[in-house]
Amino acid sequence: MGVCIFCGGKAGLFRKEHRECRARYNEGKSQIVDIVSSSVGGDTDYARITSDIQEIASECCISEDQIDQLIKNGGNKAVDAAFEDDFLSKQEEEDLIRFMDHFSLKQDNFNGFTRIVKGAILREVMEGTLPNRMKFVDIPFNLMKSEQLVYAFNDVDYYEQKTKREYVGGSKGVSVRVAKGVYFRTSSFRGHPIERTETIHTDTGVMGITNKHIYFFGPHKQFRVKYDKIIAFTPYTDGIGLQRDAATAKPQTFSTGDGWFTYNLIVNLSQM
Repeated sequence: MGVCIFCGGKAGLFRKEHRECRARYNEGKSQIVDIVSSSVGGDTDYARITSDIQEIASECCISEDQIDQLIKNGGNKAVDAAFEDDFLSKQEEEDLIRFMDHFSLKQDNFNGFTRIVKGAILREVMEGTLPNRMKFVDIPFNLMKSEQLVYAFNDVDYYEQKTKREYVGGSKGVSVRVAKGVYFRTSSFRGHPIERTETIHTDTGVMGITNKHIYFFGPHKQFRVKYDKIIAFTPYTDGIGLQRDAATAKPQTFSTGDGWFTYNLIVNLSQM
């Protein structure tokens, strides 16, 4: 006879849960996520919210570890709601920080924290303020005077556009003797050239965004690009592309994992 993993009662032969217990458990999880996400903002009584969560968890057989994860899920849902207009207001930031403080959510255990910081950085840049929210350690860039690092991405894949030349149509011409033991065909040895353009993964490294430059530092490539030397930016879902103002410059692409933030940050900093 099986035992229900939720209520501990007899579940029947070869069974480990009651259907109604599973339904109540799933409903309880949804309720907790909804309560948490809707509680962010205004003068929320978080003591009452915590009490409501504990009551639901008790009735629906939800463990403490599961409660912690559901609170984080609710918090992420609240962050999503704050970014529905692609802009995080000062009030929304303060409400989310208050929520995090109450439930002891930190950068290392709450995914939504990074989005909050990014949203706040973008807001300050668009308001004409140079953000100073990040703490950087062991920066590999040699910043110029009066230059400030605003954000840095780790493990950025860097791509360059390369033009490769290959020759098609080998030699089939007539051989002409030009010296003893040496022959030269009158047609080209390698045929006619065909150029092919490819985007090549060149390196992986740290990408720094300052108020003056874009920096990249990797094992094989290290460089910086001044904003006024860039003539075009291309947004991608996972990064940004740029075209420098130079006759021989080829498109460069950086995959940061967050194209929305990267593009908006760089474009707005370049206009400050």
